[in-house]
Amino acid sequence: METPAPLKKNINHSVCQWCYDDIPLEKLCEAAKEIGISSIDLLRSDQWAVAARYGLTCAMAYASPIGLTRGFNDPDLHFTLLKDYAENIPKAADAGLKNVICFSGNARGLTAAQGLENCARGLEPVLKIASANGITICMELLNSKVDHKDYQCDHTAWGVALCEKLGSPHFKLLYDIYHMQIMEGDVIATLRANAKYIAHYHTGGVPGRNEIDERQELYYPAIMRAIVDTGFTGHVAQEFIPSSPDKIASLRNAIRICDV
Repeated sequence: METPAPLKKNINHSVCQWCYDDIPLEKLCEAAKEIGISSIDLLRSDQWAVAARYGLTCAMAYASPIGLTRGFNDPDLHFTLLKDYAENIPKAADAGLKNVICFSGNARGLTAAQGLENCARGLEPVLKIASANGITICMELLNSKVDHKDYQCDHTAWGVALCEKLGSPHFKLLYDIYHMQIMEGDVIATLRANAKYIAHYHTGGVPGRNEIDERQELYYPAIMRAIVDTGFTGHVAQEFIPSSPDKIASLRNAIRICDV
């Protein structure tokens, strides 16, 4: 069997654990390490040490158990969210992590402006803690058309407006390529124009959120080259749901596709 060429290391590769729920985290870490992946995304604080045992980081970590449908646009949650982030941001820093995820929550009748104002108000005290610990809080852009009906942070422009309103280098966006292709397309031009606001990327095949190969509409090598051209030094995490019985083979192929 021919040994594959080593990865080019222009992209820092990660993988989202939830897409491989039927594989024990230890086994996923073993496979990731062998493939050349350096991070496991979306781990809770009690899971960070597992990745670390395999020499892996968690490039995008959870800090709160509150789901994505309820987030910083809900003032009633601000106290609880601040408590969760105040507890877990220092833990993330102690573990050597750099990014913690957050969500806008569903609009639930809020206008774009109201949601923006509520998110900014809730995030401001969190960002003081993040700044003191060298952590970046990243709000994920999700589609509200197919997967997450009514989610408020569903367009890049809204996320960028929040970044500008907060004015902190410790608040950026998690640009999910799959979700933003569904909502607005124009992926390469958008990520180029807004590179300074993006701290992390997720992948996924469109439509269907399965493998990122030739069976879907996005051409990931060109997208990855555009990301590299912006000077991006963060991680790109695979977040497709494997349709193949050999999920690790699908993951290995996705890394090769994205390794430009």
